[in-house]
Amino acid sequence: MKQGRLTLAGQAFVLQLIVITLVIGIGAVLAVLDARRTSDLTTEQEVIDVAVTVALVPGTADAVRSPDPTALLQPVTEAIRRQTGMDFIVVMALDRTRFTHTNPAQIGHPFSGTIDRALAGETFTETFTGTLGPSIRAVTPVRDESGAIIALVSAGVTRARISDEVGNQLPKIGSVALAGLLVAAAGSFLLSRRLRRQTHGLAPDELRVMYEQHDAVLHSIHEGLVVFGAGEDAEVVNDQARRLLDLPDGPVRRADLPLSMQRMSWGVVRDEMHVTGDRILLVNQDIVQSGRRPLGTVMTIRDHTELRTVMGELDSVRGFAESLRAQAHESANRLHTVVTLVELGQHEEAVQFATAELELSQTLIDRLLADVGDPALAALLLGKVNQAAERGVELTIAEDTALDSTAPLSAHEAVTLVGNLIDNAIDAAAGPDGAGGWVEVTVRQQDSALLLRVADSGPGMSAALFARAAERGYTTKSDHHGLGLALVHRLVGRHDGVIGTERDPESAVTVAIPRSTANIEGRQEQS
Repeated sequence: MKQGRLTLAGQAFVLQLIVITLVIGIGAVLAVLDARRTSDLTTEQEVIDVAVTVALVPGTADAVRSPDPTALLQPVTEAIRRQTGMDFIVVMALDRTRFTHTNPAQIGHPFSGTIDRALAGETFTETFTGTLGPSIRAVTPVRDESGAIIALVSAGVTRARISDEVGNQLPKIGSVALAGLLVAAAGSFLLSRRLRRQTHGLAPDELRVMYEQHDAVLHSIHEGLVVFGAGEDAEVVNDQARRLLDLPDGPVRRADLPLSMQRMSWGVVRDEMHVTGDRILLVNQDIVQSGRRPLGTVMTIRDHTELRTVMGELDSVRGFAESLRAQAHESANRLHTVVTLVELGQHEEAVQFATAELELSQTLIDRLLADVGDPALAALLLGKVNQAAERGVELTIAEDTALDSTAPLSAHEAVTLVGNLIDNAIDAAAGPDGAGGWVEVTVRQQDSALLLRVADSGPGMSAALFARAAERGYTTKSDHHGLGLALVHRLVGRHDGVIGTERDPESAVTVAIPRSTANIEGRQEQS
């Protein structure tokens, strides 16, 4: 963070403090105004009650009709005034002449205020500035036995006393406001601390730049990226990941991933191969931690489809090279044998030995070229025969092998399909001791379908085990990536074919791929 720049947490704290102070200040002012309004309403009701009570007392009407009303009413009204907290209680004649007053000097003087509504028989209140200053007062009529109005009573409380009463509530309002401010400030401080930890003390501009860079990187990198939190929902999925995994737009859950990736352990994964419908993916996964607490996982995905294709071709070339090396070795041995026989004078035996070996090899070559219409597939089968022999496994091509072309498979697809199945069969037939097994390969066409059967002397695979082999990474071999059968399943599925396994009477894998007339004619034209 740059020096002098307030962090996001700091800015949030200051802003919250200002807003809270304003809100609490406005609330305190409204509380004072409400207290004043409430006090006015209460005072109005109190002055009405006192004025009406004095007017209804029977002695009030009698005193008004007496020769000296003041002598009778002044002591009584003053006693009532002191008990009720009124500032004044005035009993007056209909012409406004006061019979009583808090200040005796005002007795006999006219009452200052509105009395017209009281003369009409109504009890009312008003705020008026009289001899004692501004006050809230009530005026009500005094009636005799016949109901006639014979006098008026006014009771009131000065504004100064009301203000004093409101002022007495200010410390309480201020204390509550201050306590609320302190509590809110403490909450804002704690919130800002949490926000500071979550934003690592960054300023808003720095967070904005970081987000823009983060978004740009996600869209520009050529690797797929999927980030999961503690739950099943992905928090980050970039464009490349959606493309490689064929994910839809919108939220992504772990269940949306390919089945093999759903079953990945919640831990560190390094360079794990996964086969999807049309891709081979290299997957890595790391755990995101805060201290020692795991927060989620980060999965990176790279497309290795083309690389695996090249590697497959390289494996085929390597296999051919190994086959040639083995043949050269065997040829050298045979040549030494022939030369030795000649040196020993065994000329006929030398000719017979050399001719027999040549006839056996040439017979296999001629048969493969005649029965298998694709030279690349024929070369593959010939190479696998020699490769199997090196491992002590006898590989034979079934007598009913007959194929004019590999359509609808391309030459590369045919090599991938047959080569992977033969490799798996050789591994199974070789067994733990590495010798003594056999493999039989059948490639033919029947009922407009390309048929392939690879049988071996191994233990075979159950239907459940074989189904699992269609998934990425499954293998019964500890030193192999386990992609062979997964690639075969993908290739067969792409051509709407069927693949199955047998265990009785022998272990075998069968493949049937439909061939249309258009496919066959097209392949023949290309060849």
